[in-house]
Amino acid sequence: MKVFGIAGRSGSGKTSLLEQLIPCLRAKGLRVSIIKHSHHGFDIDRPGKDSYRHREAGAEEVMLACNARWALMREVRDEAEPELGDLLARLAPVDLVLVEGFKQESIPKLEVYRPAWERPPLYTERQDIMAIATDAQLDTHLPCLPLNEPEVIAAYIVRSLNLEKPSC
Repeated sequence: MKVFGIAGRSGSGKTSLLEQLIPCLRAKGLRVSIIKHSHHGFDIDRPGKDSYRHREAGAEEVMLACNARWALMREVRDEAEPELGDLLARLAPVDLVLVEGFKQESIPKLEVYRPAWERPPLYTERQDIMAIATDAQLDTHLPCLPLNEPEVIAAYIVRSLNLEKPSC
């Protein structure tokens, strides 16, 4: 599986860009999965539900399943936060895994950067940022892609990772 990161400061628009990129990449015939890192705790479960009660009782993992989807929740408890490689190993094989966050991981990345927000860019300090999706002109040697044109960004990712599907 190819892995490509979408990095940027909080609130820069990473999630919105991913939401637009996924259909563009699927239209190119690619199967895509996402791993999103959160600095804040999260819970997809709700107090009072059976699965929540099972986790609270001490289950290491709880799997929910229905006819439309399934989800596996693992309690980390006293373990270290999982590393990206461990999470990637748990995914079913796809053509491309897009990673939101994990900006310290050495994977090829695109930075979502908006200079008007007056926050420092990551590309000046990270060697693994290959391109920048931005809404402004930047003075950099890196490719700058139009933030509001997800088709252009998707094409860049496909070319960069050599993911072109053969035509019939």
